[in-house]
Amino acid sequence: MSKIIFMGTPDFSTKVLEMLIAEHDVIAVVTQPDRPVGRKRKLTPPPVKEVAVKHGLPVYQPEKLSQSEELEQLIDLDADLIVTAAFGQLLPESLLNAPKLGAINVHASLLPKYRGGAPIHQAIIDGQTETGISIMYMVKQLDAGDIIAQSSIEITSQDDVGTMHDKLSFLGADLLKATLPSIINGTNQRIAQNDSEATFASNISRAQERIDWSQSAETIYNHIRGLSPWPVAYTVMDEENMKLYASNIEKDKSGDPGTIIETTKKAIIVATGSNDAIALTDIQVAGKKRMLTANYLSGVQTSLVGKVLT
Repeated sequence: MSKIIFMGTPDFSTKVLEMLIAEHDVIAVVTQPDRPVGRKRKLTPPPVKEVAVKHGLPVYQPEKLSQSEELEQLIDLDADLIVTAAFGQLLPESLLNAPKLGAINVHASLLPKYRGGAPIHQAIIDGQTETGISIMYMVKQLDAGDIIAQSSIEITSQDDVGTMHDKLSFLGADLLKATLPSIINGTNQRIAQNDSEATFASNISRAQERIDWSQSAETIYNHIRGLSPWPVAYTVMDEENMKLYASNIEKDKSGDPGTIIETTKKAIIVATGSNDAIALTDIQVAGKKRMLTANYLSGVQTSLVGKVLT
């Protein structure tokens, strides 16, 4: 049985790790360090560490793998294969070249589209109707290695990052399970990526989270669901941030972009840069928990119509 080192960090990676544990010999798990989470800043292990500990696997958590003592330790493990899935760090060439069968990555896009750290977010933000999983050999250049296998999946108009994350995590585990035997046996295909067709999905910046109401309703709708439920789009009302988790498009309603033109029992209707408006249906105002807009509006004593979101 081939010896595998697995490297990953978030929930997306856990389905892949669980499959590998069930089907193969995982000799070590590498993940990011524990991080402070929430208002109380409680030090919390990444999801991959929790799975590894549950199964009694050795866990390595270097802050920066290329500069850590763990690098040589991992090379000395003499693994046959490295499998990564949303690890969050680039691998040094010395580690990439160490395993007999190489290093492979389970990436949440149809490469060469959306190389980088936020492929699920960016595909939805861009209004794509399809995405998928690519399994590829890892090289020094980010997400540029030869493709071994791909599987596509539909993005519906109601999907957000949360729903697509879950669908793709299962798809990634299933595709890897089907593909690994050929990789281990050396019978898999290798298809070079066309770099001229590459697009990139860098990690979401704070600036990208803010809504630009001068854009079209469709663009804003995609932007909100492309950041929900994390890191979450936001706007500013009365000089305080309002997080936006879900919305709908209201056809043929217009006004000055960013202006609240109407409220219903369930939504705040905001004008955009197009002839359609956005109905905010799931929000979080400053100092409150996330809630349906209907619940927020039930406690509002004065009209919101005419307020401008920025």
